[in-house]
Amino acid sequence: MKLYGALMTLSFIWGLSFVFIELLIPAFGIGGTVFLRCIAGAAVLLPIFLYRWWKGNRPAVLPWKRLIVVGLFNAGLPWGLIALSQTSLTSNMAAVLNASTPIMTGMIGVLLFSVRLQWRQWGGIIIGFAGIVLLTGFRPGEMAGESFIGVGTMLLAASCYGFVSHFTKRYLQGTDVVLLALAGLLVGGASGAVGMLWMGPDSWEQVGKMGFQTAWAVIGLGCLGSGVAHLLYYYMIEQAGAEFASMVTYLVPVTALIWGSVLLGEPVTPNLIYGLLMIFAGVYLSTKKKSHRNRLPAVKAG
Repeated sequence: MKLYGALMTLSFIWGLSFVFIELLIPAFGIGGTVFLRCIAGAAVLLPIFLYRWWKGNRPAVLPWKRLIVVGLFNAGLPWGLIALSQTSLTSNMAAVLNASTPIMTGMIGVLLFSVRLQWRQWGGIIIGFAGIVLLTGFRPGEMAGESFIGVGTMLLAASCYGFVSHFTKRYLQGTDVVLLALAGLLVGGASGAVGMLWMGPDSWEQVGKMGFQTAWAVIGLGCLGSGVAHLLYYYMIEQAGAEFASMVTYLVPVTALIWGSVLLGEPVTPNLIYGLLMIFAGVYLSTKKKSHRNRLPAVKAG
């Protein structure tokens, strides 16, 4: 029950993250949103990391080059792309496109990491994504009406998650999860700061003028969505495996719609129920495998 509680908690946190991003972009821009998200998340993880370091939980060799790669492709680049995407797409649309992460993970695994997928895995991924499409009432024919940049950057963000999942599994397996998460947030924060410098001094002035609402959004997106959420995510990987943790990818669009209903008064339609059933069917098929050889690494959702 603890694992399922962690799964649901994480899905609700990451589902709400899309709302927080939408609140922060007008105030701080893309670079500022990434910077504040990463720094707030790092503030949660840093005391835990220092305590574990003091207790002697230290790597014999610090793989800092690989940690930089993880930080760029797990935080800095995808979070910047998501923020850019949400300048032209709604949070619901962004959440739906973000659900393409398992598909992009499988494709990148085949193209770059010599991963071979079973037909059952591909079928489960497709069914799960179809459930999300049904869930939101999204119609593929309307894609042309959306911003090309918004859709493209969201899919690129999903591709970043797919790449870093395989990269971490191959090159950083066994690395302390707190170190992995903290290093990623620090690198992501540095990339966000570079973006703010590129935008000019106005970005830094806006941070200094942070209001009550945006401060709460930073706490929610950074401390919860990037700090606590990372701990929950890696806890599930350690305790139940990558396949179980990857289930959150399918649940985040569900929770994003729930938050829309609670906060924005959006109705809960029959598509919600039918979509849930299809998502769970897809999760079952994509995580039930004949052998360990073809397991996909866990993929992030928010």
